[in-house]
Amino acid sequence: MSAVAPCPSLDAFLAEIRAEFPRFRVVPKRGDALQRAIDIALRVVTLGGQREYLTRYHTVLGDTLYVPAAWDATPDVDRVITLHHERVHLRQRRRLGTLGLTLVYLLPILPLGLAWGRARIEWEAYAETLRATARYKGLAAARDATLREHLVRQFCSAAYGWMWPFPAQVRRWIDDTLDALAREA
Repeated sequence: MSAVAPCPSLDAFLAEIRAEFPRFRVVPKRGDALQRAIDIALRVVTLGGQREYLTRYHTVLGDTLYVPAAWDATPDVDRVITLHHERVHLRQRRRLGTLGLTLVYLLPILPLGLAWGRARIEWEAYAETLRATARYKGLAAARDATLREHLVRQFCSAAYGWMWPFPAQVRRWIDDTLDALAREA
């Protein structure tokens, strides 16, 4: 990864995703009854720890990406980086099947506190977040301490149900990915 690449336009990247997943669509979370129900369920199972599902998180279910209200105000480069992450989940569903992905995401080992399956699925997507950040914003942006700690919180907080409560290991995953990106530069 030698230099910062020009970021494709949002429309061009959406077209690229739709070429691979023709039924792909982007839908606001706020108006969706299932998303509101998931929000309530997450608030309950995390004892109020996950209160931002509707307002901060992007969620792929099937061929649909559900987005928070801030999506339209988000800079295109950040939306393209998010779409890189979410395309990983689309590919995981294709690889594992809907039922397989759901089972891996929700069950192994525990649904909360030590969710190895969810951690592996999310790590694959967050590694792509780091790659896309480095590609479009530069390696320094991918190494940014704020991004690093954000990723650690995703794994080790109520954000994803404390899916991997080992922050040192998450930091090693990040370091390994960043080291590989630096070698590509």
